Amino acid sequence: MNSHAAYHAHEAFVAPARSRSSLWRFGAGMVLATFVYISLNQVFFQTVYGIALSGNPAVLGEMATGRTPPAMYLLLFSFVFMIVGVGLSARLLHQRSVLSLLGPPDVLLHDFRAVFLTVFGIMAVVFVLPPWGMGDDFIPNMALGTWLALLIPSLGFILIQVSAEEIVFRGYVQQQLAARFRSPLIWMVLPSVLFAVGHYLPDIAGDNALMIAVWAGVFGILMADLTARSGSLGPAIAVHFLNNVSAMMIISLPDDLSGLALYLTPFGVDDTDMLRAWLPVDFAMMLVLWLGARLAIRR
Repeated sequence: MNSHAAYHAHEAFVAPARSRSSLWRFGAGMVLATFVYISLNQVFFQTVYGIALSGNPAVLGEMATGRTPPAMYLLLFSFVFMIVGVGLSARLLHQRSVLSLLGPPDVLLHDFRAVFLTVFGIMAVVFVLPPWGMGDDFIPNMALGTWLALLIPSLGFILIQVSAEEIVFRGYVQQQLAARFRSPLIWMVLPSVLFAVGHYLPDIAGDNALMIAVWAGVFGILMADLTARSGSLGPAIAVHFLNNVSAMMIISLPDDLSGLALYLTPFGVDDTDMLRAWLPVDFAMMLVLWLGARLAIRR
């Protein structure tokens, strides 16, 4: 366990993983969680295609890209199976509850609220300050009335998605590795590398795929740091949630997962010049939000 004072809360977070922390259990747990997630996803989407959508090719395309609200809801809901998979691994291989992956409930809720309010405030200030736009005007994607009508369920489905990712990467993986290894270079970096690999999508992002994956990896490291400082997933879920709400519901790239967005950017994910011009801004914003979250949970 890291002895740095800033990470003293991490001990309580990792404690439930210590009694059954052998690497074979962790490896088997990852295999089981992945198998359950993929299997349940296949059954779920085959059922959706076969019964509700009648296998219409156009609908299949919408499902793959998430360009309509129903498609987005189905895609985001499917992350429940990620929680089911890792929950089974925690129970069967480590004899502990999926709730133990979240950290102490009181800390989780307190730090989620503190970070949510702080990060929301920062994002609101940045949003209203100039410069506005991204070179060209944003493209309207949904009528405001429709967007408002879908607001509550959309927030709920995004919360499912980000919670699932945090439970797996900053919960299960980080806890089990920290229970075996003292160095943050292992329990902080390795889960973030796995997180980055999951965001490496060359078929969609083209030449920008590696840079986007690096962004995801750095984001993962910062979320691991917040988790270690808090001793819970509260801060990471809050930052991840607001980041994804901004990217999925406010201004989205037009290529993928844009079905809930109010506006679309005037360029796509494969536009090398434009995306590379804006990614440094995204990196800077990510660091600002991380620092704000750190201040919010400072004990």
